[in-house]
Amino acid sequence: MLVVKVKDGEKIERALKRLKRKFRDTKVLQTLRDKKEFTKPSVEKRQQVKKAQYIQSLKEKENL
Repeated sequence: MLVVKVKDGEKIERALKRLKRKFRDTKVLQTLRDKKEFTKPSVEKRQQVKKAQYIQSLKEKENL
């Protein structure tokens, strides 16, 4: 359960923003979307490799 304590004099919008950030960081919504449909382990592995290649290419471009 996420708890956000509102400090004295703090605007509600700021506290709501902190709540949304905590929710995003826990990746609850992402896991719900992932579990919505079954993906084969081979497909998941292929996606991970593709993501790793993409990140590696970004790092290589950064070093140039």
